[in-house]
Formats: sequence, structure tokens, C-alpha cells
Amino acid sequence: MPAFLRQNLALLVICVIGIAAAIGTYGLRGPAAFRHALESAGGMLLFILPAIIGGLLLAGALKQLVPPGALARWMGADAGIRGLAIATLAGMATPGGPMAAFPLVLVLAQAGADRGALVAFIFAWSLNGFQRLLVYEVPLLGADFTLMRFLVTLPLPLLAGWLGRMIPIRWTPPQ
Repeated sequence: MPAFLRQNLALLVICVIGIAAAIGTYGLRGPAAFRHALESAGGMLLFILPAIIGGLLLAGALKQLVPPGALARWMGADAGIRGLAIATLAGMATPGGPMAAFPLVLVLAQAGADRGALVAFIFAWSLNGFQRLLVYEVPLLGADFTLMRFLVTLPLPLLAGWLGRMIPIRWTPPQ
């Protein structure tokens, strides 16, 4: 598979699905529904664009501040369970949505974190992010339930990171 196609396959698939959905909307619901869909998409783009720009600026700045290989000692393959624990704590402490977290994962990878640590980071960020726990779960579900759920899911990032190291898939972060 050519490198361009491999790098942009997800974008191409999304574009094809989007075009098919647009044709289907226009054909089944008419021009008014199509126009409404475009307005809705434009509104979502304007809502999410600042987060995308902020996340990319954060990643670019961190990439310049953290030299390649700087994290290998702390979160590399040789760091063992300690590296997974550090990645888990970093993921739990990372605020924001995917537009901030995923560019940060790329920077961590380029700075020497191995794929197991990256998996642990993503798991911890999505399952046990402190911001999410305090802002959403405690007020809505109560402290007791939140604490129970937190304790139950606490070992999962470590397990996922370990499995990420064991699965024989080669991956190198994009430059």
C-alpha cells in the first residue's frame, strides 16, 4: 500500500462515508434537510476548531520542549511497571478532551515513551481522569459510587499497558 494512502486511509474512508451520507440526505430528505445538515456540520466545526488548534499548539510546543528520548528512562520499555504507573498517573492528571490528550500522546511517543505506556496513559485519561471524576461523577453519581468505580478501574490502565507491550504489533510514532 502506498505511503500516502496508508497515512490518509482514515481520512479517505471518512470522506467517502460523508459524501455517501450527503447524497443520501439530499436524495431521501431533499435540499432543505441537506442544507440543515451542512449548517449543523458547520456549527460543530466552529465549536470544535478552537480545541483542535489548542491541542495542536500544545503538542507542537511540548515537542520543542521535550527532546527525543527524554522520557525513555521514565516511560520506555525498560521502565517496567514503574513506567506504566507513571503513564497512568500522567493520564489521570491530564485535563481536557481528546483534542488535548491525543496530541500529547504523540509527543510522549516521540519523547521515548513505549506503546505500553501510551496505552496506559490513554486508558487512565479516559477512565480515571481527575477532572472528569470531580466535575462529573462525584456531583452526579455521588462520592461513594465514584470511589468504588475508581478503585475497580484503577488497575486497568496497568493491565492494558502490559498487554500493549505483549501484543506483537510494530508501531512507530509519526514524525
